Amino acid sequence: MISFLRDDEKRTILFLCLAAVSLIISFFDIGGLPFDAAWIAILLCGIPIVKGAVVGLITEFDIKADVLVAIALVASVIINETFAAGEVAFIMTIGAFLEERTVAKARAGIEKLVHLTPTTARVVRQGEEQVIPARQIQVGDTLRVLAGETIAVDGLITKGKTSVNQAVMTGESLPVDKGEGDEVQSGTVNQFGTFDMVAQKVGEDSSLQRMIRLVESADAGKAKIVGLADRWATWIVAIALLSAAATWFITGEIIRSVTILVVFCPCALVLATPTAIMAGIGNATKYGILVSQGDALERLAKIKRIAFDKTGTLTYGRPSVVQVQSCREDISEDQLFTIAASAELRSEHPLGKAIVAGYRETHQKTPAQPDDFRLLAGRGVVAAIEGRSFWAGNEALVREQGLTVPESLYENTEHFKSQGGTIIYIMDQEKMLGMVALADTIRPDAAQVIKAIEATGVNTLLLTGDSSQAAGHMAKIAGIRDVRSDCLPEDKLKVIENYQQKAQPVCMVGDGINDAPALKTAHVGIAMGGVGSDIAIEAADIVLVGDDIKEIPHLLLLAQKTIKTININLAASMILNFAAISLAITGILNPVLGALVHNVGSVAVIINSSLLLKWRAK
Repeated sequence: MISFLRDDEKRTILFLCLAAVSLIISFFDIGGLPFDAAWIAILLCGIPIVKGAVVGLITEFDIKADVLVAIALVASVIINETFAAGEVAFIMTIGAFLEERTVAKARAGIEKLVHLTPTTARVVRQGEEQVIPARQIQVGDTLRVLAGETIAVDGLITKGKTSVNQAVMTGESLPVDKGEGDEVQSGTVNQFGTFDMVAQKVGEDSSLQRMIRLVESADAGKAKIVGLADRWATWIVAIALLSAAATWFITGEIIRSVTILVVFCPCALVLATPTAIMAGIGNATKYGILVSQGDALERLAKIKRIAFDKTGTLTYGRPSVVQVQSCREDISEDQLFTIAASAELRSEHPLGKAIVAGYRETHQKTPAQPDDFRLLAGRGVVAAIEGRSFWAGNEALVREQGLTVPESLYENTEHFKSQGGTIIYIMDQEKMLGMVALADTIRPDAAQVIKAIEATGVNTLLLTGDSSQAAGHMAKIAGIRDVRSDCLPEDKLKVIENYQQKAQPVCMVGDGINDAPALKTAHVGIAMGGVGSDIAIEAADIVLVGDDIKEIPHLLLLAQKTIKTININLAASMILNFAAISLAITGILNPVLGALVHNVGSVAVIINSSLLLKWRAK
């Protein structure tokens, strides 16, 4: 029983049940008790309210809603309105409980991340498995993950194949196939099979822990508009006391003054903003969006422009094969691709890895191992395949081999270069064989996202360090008209500052270290959580966990919907308060009815805010 009472939620439910029974007994005078049963409600629900008000008043001079409630309770008891006092305490406790439940539900989607960190992991040392506490995992440790287990740290698969459920980190509904060389993140779940991995980011550096730190900083109390509601609440407390005193002086009926105190409590006004903001944060979390600053949604609703970085934001931020072209009639494109992939199989260079990955994806197999391999620093590689030597590399390697790019390749290679692509030339000892073009590919839904953003009334802007040709090409595909290319970090910052000085608040979406100044300067900063750097994430107000920009239109509309909900809450609570005060002054409302009317407003505000949890932009 003691452990039960230590649980705040269970204790509150128990007290509310006992208070409800006591009020029913009091109202119908059941049992012929020697005392008014409403005292039970006052003791269980009223004393915590009075205690909280007194402590806040003495320690922080915090004149808020609890002060009025406490005064109303005491005054009701003094004038022998015991049932009214019990009902006020009961209904106020219900209102507070509903608020806590709403906030808890809104945050549930975020806070579940905290409970996803596994406490143990299987480490493989000298060929033997050992189960150790997850906090003891070191970078470089080999871990073994069985089917159904949660991955403890970030790392790279070294052995085995599997499918990983990444829903908690990316929102993807289907598991993602993983194999040797693929990255896995902490907090995700191994669906099938067993695999070995090498730990790369452990402890506080892991993806899950990084997200948890963002979660812990989410606080609706940071919103500027919440401070405004608090200031209003303080004034209302003062006005309520003056109104109650004036009514008592003019009418001589203290019961009217007590009723004024009951209905004047600004609970609904104070609840109007935090409940809406927390519900908005909870909604965003369901779509893989972490709001790390409480006032971010308020600020996002005011933006006029949204600026995108290109690499890693509008694009995937990694090279991929976009074309293979042979310049020899006796070698097909497929044969050339096979030669290039085999030559690059042992390469550690990102471009070499991209060629191998592209071959595996299109051919569903690993290229043949070369008989010999040598890295040519800054130029490319040379490999022996089936007794023949092949070179794969850049123009410097072509010149070193004494070869030239034939006309049949030249026009195409220049076209890809102008769009920001990279060319890997394939040759043997005597002649040029062809080329493999690689480029950072645009996200397939980028154009649709830009169109949806423009439909919300927000203009789009591309800020990139790429050349004007590459930037213009990507912007044309995405549908962005305003483009700024060749931007250094300070250039991005200046562009954003110039717009904001013209009363056009900017939202910046970026992923890299070079975007951090812009993310911090912008009215709102949105970082890509997966590919983004730690510095960019720390500088941002909002993080897209799954590196998916498709939810940005929903986020913009959600911010506008949240502010609209707040305004409706504030207006409705003020109207209801003043209507109830008028009825209390004229004597139409007594303390009991006043408490009911007052709490109808609080419950209505909470319900209206909670609708945001399941709201979805069309």
